[in-house]
Amino acid sequence: MKVTIENIKGLNKDIKVFIDKKTMNTHMDEKYEEIKNTVNLKGFRPGKVPREILKRQFGKAIFGEVLDKVLKESSTKALEDNKIKPAGQPKLDLKTYGEDKDLEYTISVTELPKVEIKSLENIKFDEYTVKIDAKETDKRIAEIAKNQNNFIDVADDIKAIDGNSVTFDYKATIDGKDFKGDEGKNTQLILGKDLFIKGFDKQLLGVKKNDEKFVEAVLPENYPQKEYANKKAKFACKILAIKKPEGVKIDDVFAKNLGAKDLVDLKLLVSKQINDEYKNSLDKLAKTQILKEVENFKVDEIPGNLIEEEVKILSQGMSEEDVKKSKKNFESIAKKRIKVGLILNEFGEQNKIKVTEQEVQAEVQKQLRMMPGQEKMVMEFYQKNPSALASLRGTVYEEKIIDLIKTKSKPNKKEITKEEAEKILKEHQKQDHDNENPKEKKDNDKKTIAKKATAKPKTTKIKETKKKKVSKK
Repeated sequence: MKVTIENIKGLNKDIKVFIDKKTMNTHMDEKYEEIKNTVNLKGFRPGKVPREILKRQFGKAIFGEVLDKVLKESSTKALEDNKIKPAGQPKLDLKTYGEDKDLEYTISVTELPKVEIKSLENIKFDEYTVKIDAKETDKRIAEIAKNQNNFIDVADDIKAIDGNSVTFDYKATIDGKDFKGDEGKNTQLILGKDLFIKGFDKQLLGVKKNDEKFVEAVLPENYPQKEYANKKAKFACKILAIKKPEGVKIDDVFAKNLGAKDLVDLKLLVSKQINDEYKNSLDKLAKTQILKEVENFKVDEIPGNLIEEEVKILSQGMSEEDVKKSKKNFESIAKKRIKVGLILNEFGEQNKIKVTEQEVQAEVQKQLRMMPGQEKMVMEFYQKNPSALASLRGTVYEEKIIDLIKTKSKPNKKEITKEEAEKILKEHQKQDHDNENPKEKKDNDKKTIAKKATAKPKTTKIKETKKKKVSKK
């Protein structure tokens, strides 16, 4: 195989590949030998079909298979031997080909630019530790205790008030008639929370144990039996018990019930939990800082085809007129994203960062935990959409690269208070909103500070480098 590089224009180049007919004939001979033992033709024993017969019946198909195999293998080798990493799909232009002929073709390719990553280790970013005041920990534990719903019975003559737990049986009717789902036994409500049917528990204020009370309420719009939705129902309630909340004693027993060794251990665990809540958001800010620093690195030329693809992604769902207005802005954003992707990918390659199947599955499980009740739907989505799974793999790959950059860089370590952490996150939310492109701004205006603080930085997804497939022109 002879390979020559021609028509070099910046990152664009043509690679001329020549394979003599002797080599091509050798590939054809191997293929004929391979299929000879699998073809069954009337009048011939298995493996004894003459080549001329095979050629007459299957010649075109055999040559097509051989040509595809040779093109794939030789083009991949030509790119690898010349250390060319394609930006996008190379195109093949066949010049000469055919059975018992030389093969000559040209690979038109846009090469990824060379990038310098040594200075990545000099990147600076803020690494925060949030100092949690003991009062914050006690406050959180008090909230946990308050939500334990510890109730005790009240005397039979005591009337129910807001905050009490009322247990009752009921039988309901609509226009005096029974309906499906019209009975309930040992139904329990905490008065004032309005969690059963809107306006229902207010009508139980003042009831006592053993009272009988009629309550009228409109069934909700999402009532399981659609024909009864928004209908007024009358509930005959028999009050079984009234209980009042009793403060939970915060001690070692309370702590052990929550899985801690004792109260001291619980305070440590809760303090760490609060710290982790802020740390996760602050770590994402550190990632954003690193990516902003990477944006300042110099890359001589960004492939035009990659810019076009990124602009299409940025402008997805927008009108043609809006795309034209924002084209320059989108191109600027696209160049930054692509540059960051190229630099991070080069760093990942040089440091031999890989993503295992176990890591991808762990990320899938993480996604499942974020959508309780919809696990089956999410799992099916990833099973039916390989591109979504590949995107998830890219996310894991990027996180591993960022983590390695952090270990090699020099962080500005800062210990801050909870209030300072909240201020930093709020400022970041404002900056993030101001820097969004028009489409993102429109989509995200109503997002909360908490969501924005934990949002993924706007960067191009990067992938582990694999051998590129080559398409024929």
